[in-house]
Amino acid sequence: MNNKGSNIKSKLPSRHVSVGPKSAPHRSYYYAMGLSENEIYQPFIGVATTWNESAPCNITLQDQAQDVKTGVKSSGGTPREFTTITVTDGIAMGHEAMKSSLVSREVIADSVELSVRGHCYDGMVGLAGCDKSLPGLMMSMVRLNIPSVFIYGGSILPGKYKGKDVTVVDVFEAVGKHAAGRMNDNELKELEKVACPSAGSCGGQFTANTMACISEAIGLALTNSAMPPAVNTEERKIYAEKSGKAVMNLIEKNIRPRDIVTQDSLVNAARVVAATGGSTNAALHLPAIANEAGIKFTLRDVTEIYNSTPYIGDMAPGGKYVAKDLYDVGGVPIVIKSLIDGGYINGDCMTVTGKTIGQNHQEIIFPTNQDVVYKCDQPISTNSSVVGLWGNLAENGCISKIAGLKNLNFKGKAKCFDSEEKALEAVLKNEIVSGDAVIIRYEGPIGGPGMREMLSTTGAIYGQGLGESVALITDGRFSGGTRGFCIGHVGPEAAVGGMIGLLENGDEIIIDAIKGEINVSLTEKEILDRKKKWKPRKTNHNSGSIWKYAQTVGPAHEGAVTQPGAKNETHTYADI
Repeated sequence: MNNKGSNIKSKLPSRHVSVGPKSAPHRSYYYAMGLSENEIYQPFIGVATTWNESAPCNITLQDQAQDVKTGVKSSGGTPREFTTITVTDGIAMGHEAMKSSLVSREVIADSVELSVRGHCYDGMVGLAGCDKSLPGLMMSMVRLNIPSVFIYGGSILPGKYKGKDVTVVDVFEAVGKHAAGRMNDNELKELEKVACPSAGSCGGQFTANTMACISEAIGLALTNSAMPPAVNTEERKIYAEKSGKAVMNLIEKNIRPRDIVTQDSLVNAARVVAATGGSTNAALHLPAIANEAGIKFTLRDVTEIYNSTPYIGDMAPGGKYVAKDLYDVGGVPIVIKSLIDGGYINGDCMTVTGKTIGQNHQEIIFPTNQDVVYKCDQPISTNSSVVGLWGNLAENGCISKIAGLKNLNFKGKAKCFDSEEKALEAVLKNEIVSGDAVIIRYEGPIGGPGMREMLSTTGAIYGQGLGESVALITDGRFSGGTRGFCIGHVGPEAAVGGMIGLLENGDEIIIDAIKGEINVSLTEKEILDRKKKWKPRKTNHNSGSIWKYAQTVGPAHEGAVTQPGAKNETHTYADI
């Protein structure tokens, strides 16, 4: 047998399973699956999806994957489809299941890495829907460093309730209204039935749509591919096929994810988050993606970029529009165009189109007959929509989304809870009042374990009309749908002896979101005395994947990652 195909695959990973006499056993498996000899000697492209029937976010991905495969085949590649897990935050929210959410990001990245490594794929197209699946797939692309294209599954359509657009966040807030007697049983039931009317990910500028915007801004997704709704099957089909063709172009040109994900493109991505009032979770996911490229990009780096970026996208939850509205006026490209024109985006960064982000947006015309996105010289606010805070309560920092907040200062008394369940119970019993600083601790990456989101609690607080007068402070996370004076990612976390674990009921908490400060009014001696008395706490997770995560996870301000990333590499998978 001759080495047919060896010239095509001489530098590609799949040569190990398809070229030469030694690969005869491997080729026999491909023949068993119906591949032709020609298909075996073409580049192998992994088409990875997070399809499942767990939630509307992922339900369309299997169909979209078939269109990606069509694009790959038409450009001389052999697609190999596989799936991985997701944990859907909307269903996991408010109970023990949420401990699995952030852990799933690592499992997604690890499982995709192992599948690609185990089958020697040469390139990859990744399709994702729910919050952690987007960064998980992007992390795997950068880690493997094979030519890769990301594509978002698309947003859900807005629901309609009493003549207004609504999202699932309105339902979470309605639980608080119901507990406060401001909504009856029938109204709650009517709302829950109409809030999510189609397939697709949550509709506001929550975590999924924030990460979808990042995929375009960082250069891993095709221009304008993020915002077509999931049910817009014709346009989704077009972008899926184009993504399949694009990965083959990247292989030909040898453009890899680490040529795309650079310090400058990470800055571009952070700009788009700040400009649109995006999810605070981006401050976890951007450092994690950067880690895969060996780039140090921490919470402080992210929030410093936020602080110098105008707020121009009037997106929910801080604003009034949802993803469908952004799509209708031109999608993510008009946000990027506004930022390029304002001098906030580095246009020289490479993208998966094989062109720079500046070239991709050269022909974009900013629409003036709309108020979803503003020009940078006439922003909604010159203040950042998301801010970082530091002080004796958070020496490693913390983060808060302030989009839509009127008062950026807070002084109040701490009410301490050692789990989200206890805090939510107090909220629903109407035990939280104006001026309270609700402290939820032992919910960090290690202490949770898993760093739960708090949308059930924040939604209930907001639904009771306390969103502007109560602060919620946690070493856990918030949903991208959270609004109100909510501060998360407090570090060091309580589980490692951080100040948040030393607080007592009645301590005075002072927050200045303009100056970026968060402090407790205690003397150094008082803090030292409390540190001497503090003892570590055990969790209920002493085996299984959540226990394993707690043993390896790092601090939130560095992305809550579980492995050292590219800085410790001796080689990349792409070069095997």
